[in-house]
Amino acid sequence: MAGLDFVSDLKPYKSMWKIRVKVIRLWKQYSGVVGETIEMVLVDSKGDMIHGTVKKELVTQFDPFISAGVTKLMVNFTVTHSAGSYRTTKHPYRIVFLPTTRVRVCDDLPINLTGLNPVSYGSVLDGTLNSDYLVDVIGQIVEVSHVEVVSVNGKDTQKLSLEIRNQDDNRLPIVLWGKFATEVNDAIQLRGEQQIICVLRFAKIKVWKGERSISNAYNVSEVALNPTMDEVEAFIALLPKDDLTFAIVESKPLALTNGVSDKDDFFLYTSRRTISEVKASRQVEKCVVLCTIAGIDSDMGWFYLSCKVCSKKVLNVPNETVDDGSDVDVFKHNYFCVKCNLHNPVLIPRYKLHIVVLDNTSDTKFLLFDNLALQLLHQPCIELTGPIKDEEWQEPYLMPAAINNLVGKTFLFKIAIERENYLYKHETYKVLKIISNTEMITEFEVTHSPTSDSKSRTPAKRVGAPVINLEDTFDQSSVTRTLCPVKIKKEKKDSSG
Repeated sequence: MAGLDFVSDLKPYKSMWKIRVKVIRLWKQYSGVVGETIEMVLVDSKGDMIHGTVKKELVTQFDPFISAGVTKLMVNFTVTHSAGSYRTTKHPYRIVFLPTTRVRVCDDLPINLTGLNPVSYGSVLDGTLNSDYLVDVIGQIVEVSHVEVVSVNGKDTQKLSLEIRNQDDNRLPIVLWGKFATEVNDAIQLRGEQQIICVLRFAKIKVWKGERSISNAYNVSEVALNPTMDEVEAFIALLPKDDLTFAIVESKPLALTNGVSDKDDFFLYTSRRTISEVKASRQVEKCVVLCTIAGIDSDMGWFYLSCKVCSKKVLNVPNETVDDGSDVDVFKHNYFCVKCNLHNPVLIPRYKLHIVVLDNTSDTKFLLFDNLALQLLHQPCIELTGPIKDEEWQEPYLMPAAINNLVGKTFLFKIAIERENYLYKHETYKVLKIISNTEMITEFEVTHSPTSDSKSRTPAKRVGAPVINLEDTFDQSSVTRTLCPVKIKKEKKDSSG
């Protein structure tokens, strides 16, 4: 196209530029200073990239005309200096839309023009790269932790730790936060491939105590597993032929979040309570309880079906033709996600365990959701339920052995005491965090037991070998009985599911 400029030509001395670019990343960003803006990364036919911004007063004007993956002709915009510690490109400048900027339809740039430029692991780990610039990485996932919920600026946030390797079998640690953690965790659970390739774009190099890792940069980053890309195919061809698959591992127990380690959270900043003290509490608070799992309440089930998109529990919707006289329709139903307003969404089973716990003072029930149950069981819920297919599915109400094997083990639990617990005598407390590390549990017992009688407050001296007699203290048969499997037919998904 005649008269076009290239991204490498752009400089601040004028505004009447004309470029043909592809939008390879698009997101909205909000700050208290500048309000909501549209941010984007653009690439031209030469593969050169530049950052673009639409300020808050122009968002309504340009929002309908810009989409990710689409090629556009952009004319008349300001070119200004690029700055900050989250720079998406190496270009010294960025473009800022004007009220008189024009966005026009044009011929598409090649579909394989992605701007992907993976950096070497060595350049990340040895400090060669400037951490002000976001980077792309690609690798095979070889280790993945359970999803943790950690407190960041007073707000609970999901965290997932990964380790990837390259064609030389070098390793690179990755930490994903928020929706990135849950989405990748869900995707890993649903995939049956022996080999999972992770592509993380516009990622932040993090440095803590001299150690470097990669993390998502808020909503700027983009992560994909086994995407269809030329670069991914080329990477797979170079990997060692050792059939290595990923393993679920424990997260580092002392990993810091805003300067507070898990150990400090449990040992210093959160008060310890016995179960009898928890039940006697008359205030909203968080506390740490050292106790032993005595049973699993199977009456409450052990998992629920959730929507893959929003992670919320889906509803069963009975078939509207159940009264037509046909016995075959009695158990037919489909699923509905209230939050997404969608029938038959893609489903993911998630743990929801009601466990009976006790110490030397009393017993009660704790509630563990998916990420915390995964920390104890070391296998995704879908491995115990089996894949949820379109055809008839047998819902496994029988309690798996892996869950029953938790009985008799001792852990440190950080729980929340809510108003309904003491106002309405609801003796099921939500678990916020768990420490399963044996050394830390032993240290906690020693440092947090009364010096006069250290044994009076400790329910178990070793994980898996408590000193109390569980059978005499609690009747397990009342909470671990199993039910007969119920046969369920699931409706075929429509094309939107």
